[in-house]
Amino acid sequence: MKLLIYISIVMLMLTSCLSKNKQGESTTLSSQTRTEETLLDTIQYQTIQYFWEGAEPNSGMACERIHLDGFYPKDDSDVVTLGGSGFGVMAILVGIERGFIQREEALTRYQQIVAFLKEADRFHGVWPHWLNGKTGKVAPFSKKDDGGDLVETAFMIQGLLTVAEYFKDGNETEQQLVADITQLWHEVEWDWYTKNGEDVLYWHWSPNYGWEMNFAVGGYNECLIMYVLAASSPTHPVKPSVYHQGWTVQGNITKDTVYYELPTVLNYYQHSDDPIGPLFWSHYSYLGLNPKGLKDRYADYWELTTNHAKIHYNYCVDNPKQFKGYGPNQWGLTSSYSMKGYAGHHPGDSDLGVISPTAALSSFPYTPKESMQFLQYLYQDADSLVGKYGPYDAYSHTANWCNPHYLAIDQGPIPVMIENHRTGLLWNLFMGNKDVVKGLKSLDFTVNPK
Repeated sequence: MKLLIYISIVMLMLTSCLSKNKQGESTTLSSQTRTEETLLDTIQYQTIQYFWEGAEPNSGMACERIHLDGFYPKDDSDVVTLGGSGFGVMAILVGIERGFIQREEALTRYQQIVAFLKEADRFHGVWPHWLNGKTGKVAPFSKKDDGGDLVETAFMIQGLLTVAEYFKDGNETEQQLVADITQLWHEVEWDWYTKNGEDVLYWHWSPNYGWEMNFAVGGYNECLIMYVLAASSPTHPVKPSVYHQGWTVQGNITKDTVYYELPTVLNYYQHSDDPIGPLFWSHYSYLGLNPKGLKDRYADYWELTTNHAKIHYNYCVDNPKQFKGYGPNQWGLTSSYSMKGYAGHHPGDSDLGVISPTAALSSFPYTPKESMQFLQYLYQDADSLVGKYGPYDAYSHTANWCNPHYLAIDQGPIPVMIENHRTGLLWNLFMGNKDVVKGLKSLDFTVNPK
């Protein structure tokens, strides 16, 4: 409690009670606006600290998970995560812009991360899901998942390209960072992961097990950014047919379902009756990829992501399973910890009565009012669910369960998507990358001209 009071005071000092109009005159913000802005500053500050203060010391990368008493579990304290680190480098940009981190200090951290990634294990330019932060060697995610992970690499590249856009007009040292990031981007062999030229991207390849995991990525999920980057690569691009045949499963992605009075827009599950997916599907690819005005022959992605969040909200308000706490102030299901270990929560049979704060909080661009209601609940009515790195990963009032655990992939989207809601910072940077612009055009996307 004392920690939260202290941070709130600091954030209040950082957030001016006065704003400037275009003529430079001071205009007093309303009390409600000041309170909401302070809450947003507070949660952004806390969640950014996971990636700043809580980073693995040697690599500067994000730890896979952190327990309040240290790393959890203790036998993987050296494990760093690629995707979570990709989210983290974007979060640090927010820290610079919000005045939480000095630009020069952030530059040093980025140099540390990029130097580590250049020397770390890669498989046709693709990093594994996990690395040992001390050695840079692969830390197998599972027995056969000991090689390249194209999805996690896409999340990292999304973050690095955003960083490069931020520093591209900087001083000589900053431009060297941009050059090093560009080298890593050019070395990713996206085309290799079509498994000898098939019209689909494969998630994994291992030098020990080859293509045995056999995970072709198709049907709507969190991986749209992977296909966009694969088409955008100036050195190892994939053909547009890889997107139009593989990602869409020969067009079957367009099957639409109305759920809680809203269209799902795309088919979330190719082989299931479940109508909607976990909310991280509307976060991970859209940390940099701006869904506003983003359209192709299959979907309007702003409608898709906004409806996804609203369906989750409507479902929790309806609360068909009568779980304790569900309602307008507590909503949002996504993959997270649970009483039964890690689980993929979403409306329907997979609802275990577990609320994952990242779900609603990372949905601020889509559901600002509803997400603010949840944020206010956490910080004003339930601060036992919040620690030094922001809200804990998940909780259940029905099971009277909450552990002080954090996951990088859940904390990272929170400050990034809140900033996209507030200023569009990460969206503007990533969508300004010339390679990405060309890649989207090659796939026949239209984008918001602004």
